[in-house]
Amino acid sequence: MFLHYLELAARSARASKGLSALMVLALALGIGACMTTLTVYHVLSGDPIPAKSARLFNVQLDAGEIIGWEAGKEPTFDLSRFDATALLRDGKARRQAMMSATNVAVGVGDGRIKPIFSSTRYTTSDFFAMFDAPWQYGSGWSAADDAGEARVAVISAALNDKLFGGADSVGRELIVRGQTLRVVGVLKPWRFQPHFYDLTLGGFAESEDFFLPFSTAMLLKVGHWGNMDCWGKGANGGSPMDPAASCSFIQYWVELDSPDDAKAYRDYLVHYSEAQRAAGRFQRPTNVRLRNVMEWLGAQKVLPADVRLQTWLAFGFLLVCIVNMVGLLLAKTLRRAGEIGVRRALGATRRAVFAQFVVEAGLLGVVGALLGLAFAQGGLWLVRHSPNDYARLAELDAPMLALTLGLSLVASLCAGLLPAWRAALVTPAVQLKVQ
Repeated sequence: MFLHYLELAARSARASKGLSALMVLALALGIGACMTTLTVYHVLSGDPIPAKSARLFNVQLDAGEIIGWEAGKEPTFDLSRFDATALLRDGKARRQAMMSATNVAVGVGDGRIKPIFSSTRYTTSDFFAMFDAPWQYGSGWSAADDAGEARVAVISAALNDKLFGGADSVGRELIVRGQTLRVVGVLKPWRFQPHFYDLTLGGFAESEDFFLPFSTAMLLKVGHWGNMDCWGKGANGGSPMDPAASCSFIQYWVELDSPDDAKAYRDYLVHYSEAQRAAGRFQRPTNVRLRNVMEWLGAQKVLPADVRLQTWLAFGFLLVCIVNMVGLLLAKTLRRAGEIGVRRALGATRRAVFAQFVVEAGLLGVVGALLGLAFAQGGLWLVRHSPNDYARLAELDAPMLALTLGLSLVASLCAGLLPAWRAALVTPAVQLKVQ
């Protein structure tokens, strides 16, 4: 019976080509606009590490000076080297990592390849296990390497391709700032979107190509890129990266297994802050933050407000398109009242008439979905050519493709309910008299 209804729907569409094309176009425009903005929203609001996002926490301590302090204001964005080192030394979490970013020239000893400027992250040994780094060759360094300022490094698959032709480079040597470092690991292609563990470089920055121990980076004086907030100098009046400098530039993340562990760690941060205030280092009242990945992204407003607004406007536009489709289907239904009356007189039930018109609306929805998918791809192409830092991520993946088809079908079926109900109410006797 369904195939029969489908055949009747196809005949009806061919009989009213102009009206059918107008309904398909209206639905496709609504679907295209809606899915373009919804795909961007989906990409920007997604969980970058769903398997662990509830167990990874960003740490903030309010170490700034009292001048300019406001009650309830967010604490200092990053940690100072003194505080990050103290938390790492106490080791109250299952895993913990202090980190920051820079850019260095990385070369090989034989001089065959010119040094390549690479985005760099200097961090501690737990970083790779904490963030589930995938290994192509080798592994990360150890805590002993952190303590011993070991001349070791991890590189990305992309950098490995450029320097060593993609071969297993574990044990090979690199030259950084005139010093020799040994490769201990090569990462598989790896990217977090958003780049949650360091938002100072932008929420949608590419993953780094070069990693080395934090202690080694300080020894080599590799510098710093990103946020640097200073309210004083080091004890010797030197670099803001000195151990005692009153400057925050370090991102600090911990891995905690349960809500109870998170509560205990928060209590530890409170006690640490109070102890530092009693020692005269912290001037502000105790104000700590311990947020998991999604809470951290929400607090930092990684999802632009205009994207959220555009998504609501697109759904509003889709609703307008559905209403227009309802009106066109009603007009088409009223024009076919005579045909419906004859069918009813020949024995068709109201349920059969209702089903026929719903199937017809569904057929228009399928065609509208395909055309809407083309419009959505065109809209995403325009987004990818915009200057926004997230533009390159605007791709229609499999779940969004399925959502496009499903949304179009649901929209068309909803639009067809009222006309189908109106068609089922047609009285055969009246129509036969008119005919």
